[in-house]
This record gives sequence, C-alpha cells and structure tokens, in this order.
Amino acid sequence: MGEKVAAGQVDLSDRQRYRDKLRRCLTGLERLLAERRFDRPKNLMGLEIELNLVGADGMPKMLNGQVLERIASRDFQTELAMFNLEVNIAPHRLEGRVFDRLAEEIRTSLAYADRKAGELDAGIAMIGILPTLDRDDLVSSNLSDVDRYALLNDQIVAARGEDFHLEIDGVERLSCTSKSIAPEAACTSVQLHLQVTPERFAGVWNAAQAVTAAQIAVGANAPFLFGRELWRESRPPLFQQSTDTRPPELQAQGVRPRTWFGERWVTSAYDLFEENLRYYPALLPICDDEDPLDVLDAGGAPSLAELVLHNGTVYRWNRPVYGVADGVPHLRVENRVLPAGPTVTDVIANTAFYYGVVRALADEPRPVWTRLPFEAAAANFDAACRYGIDARFTWPRRGRLGGTTEVDAAALVRDELLPLAEAGLEAWGIEPADRDFYLGVIDERCRRRVNGASWQAATFHRALEAGMSREAALAATTRRYVELMHKGDPVHLWPVGRP
Repeated sequence: MGEKVAAGQVDLSDRQRYRDKLRRCLTGLERLLAERRFDRPKNLMGLEIELNLVGADGMPKMLNGQVLERIASRDFQTELAMFNLEVNIAPHRLEGRVFDRLAEEIRTSLAYADRKAGELDAGIAMIGILPTLDRDDLVSSNLSDVDRYALLNDQIVAARGEDFHLEIDGVERLSCTSKSIAPEAACTSVQLHLQVTPERFAGVWNAAQAVTAAQIAVGANAPFLFGRELWRESRPPLFQQSTDTRPPELQAQGVRPRTWFGERWVTSAYDLFEENLRYYPALLPICDDEDPLDVLDAGGAPSLAELVLHNGTVYRWNRPVYGVADGVPHLRVENRVLPAGPTVTDVIANTAFYYGVVRALADEPRPVWTRLPFEAAAANFDAACRYGIDARFTWPRRGRLGGTTEVDAAALVRDELLPLAEAGLEAWGIEPADRDFYLGVIDERCRRRVNGASWQAATFHRALEAGMSREAALAATTRRYVELMHKGDPVHLWPVGRP
C-alpha cells in the first residue's frame, strides 16, 4: 500500500462518500474490461522482499528510519514496524537469463543495505519470522513513523473493538493477546507480480491458488514466534489473526476475515474486485478528486484510486492488482504466499518454480482447477503451513481414472510440478541453464526434505540438546542463520547446528 495517506479523523460522511466512489470505480473497471482498454502482453514480472533489521546478537533493531536515510534509495521503503524494510526490484521481462540477473541485482541491493545498516550496528536478515522477536517488540510504539500505518492500525482496532487474540496450536501452543496490529509486522514475505491480460487473468489466478500449498511446502521458513515452535510456516495464521477485524461473534456468523485464501475459482479479475466491495467495509475511506467515469468518457485511463486503496486492505494470498503505466491500464496477479529467504538463491529458486508452474497450469487444456475442489486447495494450503515439506495434499489423479487422491507434497513437486515448471519456463523463453539450476534447488530440497523451517527447527533443537536455554538457542539459531544467509549457499546445503 504505497499510498500517501494523511493522518486524521475519519467521519461518517467519509465512509458513505467512499462507498459511492468505490462503486463508480468498479463500474469504471467493468467498462475498461468490456472495452478491452488494457495493455498488451509484455511477460513482465516484479519482485518485492520484506526484510528484518537485526543486531550482532540476533535481536531485532528498531532503526528502519535511520537505515533508510543512509541507504537513500527509492528501491527501499519502510514496512509496518521499525525493524522492517522492503526492497522493490524493477520489473523484468520473463525471458533468457532473467533469473541470474535478478539474483545479481538482489545480492547487490542487499549487500549495500547491509553495509549501510552496519553503520548503525545492525544487519539485514531475510527470514519469514525472526525467531528472536518478543511480544514487547511487537507493540504500537514500534510501528514505523508513517501516517498510513497509524491510521490503518487505528481503523482495524476500532473495527474489532477489543484486543486481538493470537492462538496457534502447532508443535507447541501459543496463546496471547495484542492491543494493536503490530504482530503482523513479524511476517516478512516475498511478493511476486505477474502482469497478465484480462483474458489470461482468471487462469493465472486459479493456477496460483492451486499451487500455493506446494510453494509453502518447499519454501516454509517461519517455524517460531514469541519463543514457541508452531507451524512450519506460521505467517498465515499470524497474519490472519493480527489483522482480524471480526470479534468472536462475527467469526461465529461466518463473516469473512480480511486475510483469506478465498472460497471459489474465478472467471475474471472483476470477480475479485467485486467481492472486495461486497464483503469488506472500508478501513481507509480516503477519496481522490478524480471521477473515473468522467476520465473514461474523455478517453483517459482512470487511476481507480479508491479501488486500489481498498484492495490493499484485503489480504488475499493471491491478490488482483490494477495499475496504470505510461497512461495504459494493466492487471497483475500478486502472489503473497512465500516467506522471505533463506538466501538469494533460494528466493530465486522459489520464483522460478512459481512462474514456471503457473504458466504451465494456466495453459493446460484441462486445467487443474476443473478437477480439484476449491475446498481441497484451501485445505492443502493449511496442511502446507502446518507441516511444511512433510505435508500431504489432495490432488487430481493423473490419467483417465479421474477424481482425487492423497499425495506426499515433496513427491508431488518432484514427480508432477517440477516437470510442469520446466515446461512453463521453456514457454517463457528462459535459458535452459537458468531453468535447470534454479529448479534443481527445489528438487534437492524435496529429495533431502529440507527447507528453511526444517533447518531452523533442527538447529534450535541441537542447541537445546547442548544445554542452552530456549532464548539462547533461538538467538544462536538466528545468528547462524544470518551468517549462512550471507554466505549464500542454498538452504538444503546448510549444516545443522552451530559451527
């Protein structure tokens, strides 16, 4: 949500005016789709990575404002809390050696940011949830000094009307409360963007939804929160609960959470934007001066500012995005499933796997979403978050038998999804050397059943066995993680334990 939002009170008339403006924006989007006003295919992808600031002791450092001043680059931005940063990588065309180029750009950017953070005795960590975070770190006083975060926090807290209850029952159980949305800041992710034509949007979004579980299974990297070992990827339940505007009574009525997987396959991008208006009250009812229908009547491309802002407060794991570049509207699918890290090589391997398998699944004559119930895809996502690379999924049978069967996640990726990803990357025109190297990283993770979460858990338990306290073991795990992250070997090659 890169909007410039001014702090201030929101009154009752703002909400009605905003709702009316949202409806005009939705009508504008419908007209844009009907009139085929969108950009032509460009095969463009984009990447954002959320980061943590840590000290040499492995503890979070609340310094993002000072670090950003030293970095002095528009590629780096604030995130929700003062120990967070975000780096944005410029859009690239999916072709040739794009993944090697991306890897080099990210390494260069992170090394520069790490040097600048080092001037303040801090460093950069790419990890789904920093294991050393304490409840006292995730309070409203540690939110970034940005108006939109303060206003968003105020609006979500007001909508909920009571403390947020965080309860995650995994390897161990966490149960606690928070007075703000600050715990959301523990979740640091990689967001993958793919620009698509309206005709391709539904197929790409449905394919992305179908493979979210596989993405998490191979990429899980967030097993700890507040000193507890929870799910292998604890970000999704934490994110949902820390942004949940529903008190228990509304949850019992089946009101949808603002962070959700969804409930159906779609036929158009319009379906998702329309659902957002139908189901979700505005959190930031701030109106733009533009009238989208007047702009359309004049032959222009409306910004649909209210629709874009509202869309940014509904946290789908695969989010529809509307934008305007060089005066031409376009649509993107934003994949928000993956945790950050562990290394640049791992991030790019996850990226290659996603773009490859989504392309192949979207091109299939008998798509997977016509054979897999949506409820099964949602259950697969939940299983992947809980169990990581050891999860089991429901998946369509191959061949003529039809129906679904239960499969091991790692076996599904190796036997079915990696060959699809290879075909998809070939269709994008990716250089075979790039394709084989990065998909090989995914294959090795599955073969060895190792990802960031399994390495963190194994190293933590090794430290406990050596007689360390839980706090010391988590700090030691974090320090070793950061050391190996900067060394750069993919996580399946990391030795377990301290050196």
